[in-house]
Amino acid sequence: MMRQVLGAIAVLLLSGCASIYSTPPTVVHQPMTVRPEARAQMVPANGSIYQAAQLRPLFEDRRARLIGDTLTINLVERNTAQKRANSSASRASDVTGGITAASKVPLSGLAGMNLQAGVESDFEGAGASAANNVFNGTITVTVIEVYPNGNLLVSGEKQMAINQGNEFIRFSGVINPNTVTAANTVQSTQVADARIEYKGSGYIDESNTMGWLQRFFVAVSPF
Repeated sequence: MMRQVLGAIAVLLLSGCASIYSTPPTVVHQPMTVRPEARAQMVPANGSIYQAAQLRPLFEDRRARLIGDTLTINLVERNTAQKRANSSASRASDVTGGITAASKVPLSGLAGMNLQAGVESDFEGAGASAANNVFNGTITVTVIEVYPNGNLLVSGEKQMAINQGNEFIRFSGVINPNTVTAANTVQSTQVADARIEYKGSGYIDESNTMGWLQRFFVAVSPF
């Protein structure tokens, strides 16, 4: 029995160590990269200069428009929000009564007694919150789907191994091809259904995360 308990503890410890360097979950569109569609088989040569299989229009640009093409997203996110609320309420009531002559009832001893009761309740509350977030950078993504109207669904990930942990930057969204510049770039503010993530893994990131047992007590505690 003791060996089984020790074995279970060892498994938990190993799983905890493994989770430190595991890839954090994501909410961006999947998959985050795809292979481009295979080209058609080479057709026989049909001219000394013109080759139909290798035709590239003279004025064709290199903007992403097909599955497997890549483009660069300029992350220029800035979000500012403020909220303030005030509320107050009050309520008061007063009741007064008395007992007059009561000589012919069992409660004759209470004659002349006056009764008075009052209730008063006050409430006042105030709250305020503010947020200011800035996210700048670049990430190159892959076209994973082309919609019937020509819009491009893109997704991508950038991983950086920094000393004692890994950093993950992920992005996905829907792009209108008309917003793609000649340099094959798009501003993140021009992307619809944008999903941007910046996460990390490693013991430094884990040390800033509340443990599951503590989260349990926080969730069930009535205080």
